[in-house]
Amino acid sequence: MPDRRQTLSILAGGIVMPLGRAFASAIRERPLVLEGDPAPLHGTLTLPDAPSGETPGVLIVAGSGPVDRDGNLPGMRNDSLKQLAHGLAQRGIASLRVDKRGIGMSREAAPREEDLRFGTYVEDAARWAHRLRAEPGIGRVALIGHSEGALVVTMAAKTAGDVVGLVLVAGAGQAAGRLIRQQLAAAGLPPALREAADRALSELEVGRMVPDAPRELAALFRPSVQPYMASWVGLDPAAELAATGGPALVIQGTTDLQVSPDDAGRLAASRAGVERVLVEGMNHVLKAAPPDRAANLATYGDPALPIVPGVVDRIAGFLGVA
Repeated sequence: MPDRRQTLSILAGGIVMPLGRAFASAIRERPLVLEGDPAPLHGTLTLPDAPSGETPGVLIVAGSGPVDRDGNLPGMRNDSLKQLAHGLAQRGIASLRVDKRGIGMSREAAPREEDLRFGTYVEDAARWAHRLRAEPGIGRVALIGHSEGALVVTMAAKTAGDVVGLVLVAGAGQAAGRLIRQQLAAAGLPPALREAADRALSELEVGRMVPDAPRELAALFRPSVQPYMASWVGLDPAAELAATGGPALVIQGTTDLQVSPDDAGRLAASRAGVERVLVEGMNHVLKAAPPDRAANLATYGDPALPIVPGVVDRIAGFLGVA
C-alpha cells in the first residue's frame, strides 16, 4: 500500500440500496470467547461462506460508553458495526467484533469503576487481535476502530503482534481533555464552574487526582471515575498514531455530528503512510444522513437503513481485496 495522504469523496446521499444487493454471497457467524478476569469477554466471528485459502481478518472495536459489538446503544439500535462486518464478509474478509468489558455479553467482566483504566480496553483489544490471528484459516490481520475505538486500536497496535494496517473510522483527532473543555464551553456553564472544571482537567491530565472537584460536575469528576479520566483525557490520538508504523486509513463522514473532518485531517497529518477518505453525507453511525440534527440522529435508531456501501469498498481496497 502506498505511503500517501489524500482526500477522496464518496457520494453517500440518496443511497437506499441494501448491502445485500451489492454483495450477494452468504456469510457464516459464530461466537468467540476470550478468557479474562473477572469474567470472559465475548465476540462474534464473521466469515465468508466459502473462503479460498487464507482469509484476511479484521478486529472491529466499538466506541465509548455502552456501545455493543453491533454498534448499538441501549434502546437505540442501528446495527452499523454488524452491517460493516457482514459487508466485509461478503467481500471475502473475516471479522471479529467484540463487546467491551461491562457491555453486552461481556458485562460480567466489568471491573470496579475505580479500577478501570483506558489501558484496560487497549490490552483487551490486543488480546483479541492475537485470538483472531490464532483462528484456523485467518491470514493477515488489521485493526478497525470506530469512534473512541479508533484510539483503542491505535494504541493496541503496539502489542497486537503483526498488524498489517489500521482503519480509523470517525475517530477524534484531539485529546479528550480538549474536547471536554469545548463541550463545557458550548453548554454555557457559569464562568466560575467552567474554570473549576478546567483546573480539574489540568490536574487529571498530569495524573493527579482532584479531591475538590465541582460537585455540579460529579458525572465527570466523581472520585471513583477520576483514575479512568486521568488515564484517558491527556491521550492525543494524532500523537499516538504518529508512534505507530505501517499503513493506516482514516475514514470520516461529512455529516458526523460528533467528529469533524478536521479531526480526520489531524490524524492524516500525523505521519506518512496515512490515507484520509472523506465520505460525503455520512454520519457518525456510517449511515447516509443530512446535516439537520433531528434527521441525522433518527438514523441512530434505524437498523433497516444500510451503512454507506462505499465504506466497505474503501476498507476492502485498503486491505488489498478486489
